[in-house]
Amino acid sequence: MRNYEVTFIVDPTLSSDEVKATVQKYADMLTASGYDIVHIDEMGLRQLAYDIKKRHSGVYFCIEYKGNDGQVIDKMELALRRDDKILRFLTVALDKFGVKYNEDKRAGKIGKKNREAILAKKKNDEDLDDAADADLA
Repeated sequence: MRNYEVTFIVDPTLSSDEVKATVQKYADMLTASGYDIVHIDEMGLRQLAYDIKKRHSGVYFCIEYKGNDGQVIDKMELALRRDDKILRFLTVALDKFGVKYNEDKRAGKIGKKNREAILAKKKNDEDLDDAADADLA
């Protein structure tokens, strides 16, 4: 099985229900074509580096999926191009390193969750060192 992910930016002026319906439409398209959805990541509202269709921000989504072939990619990209609600999109095929990275990120080994855990451990170690220094004094 091959792994793919499609990342797209949805127009931020839509209501929350319309945004979710748009994402669900593409997830349903994948499942109807026989692909397995691995994960749908809502990255949230983010500022754009440059204006797209006179928008300064967009709602980012990433759908990771797997299947035997990439036959649905052309069909889905055509639908994404025609959809006025989608500002931009990018489809990529993932290799074993991309799949591993995404698994680790979902497990919290990479990213913000891991950084927060490391900072908490570091602060705890500093507190223990300060307590040990106070005991020696």
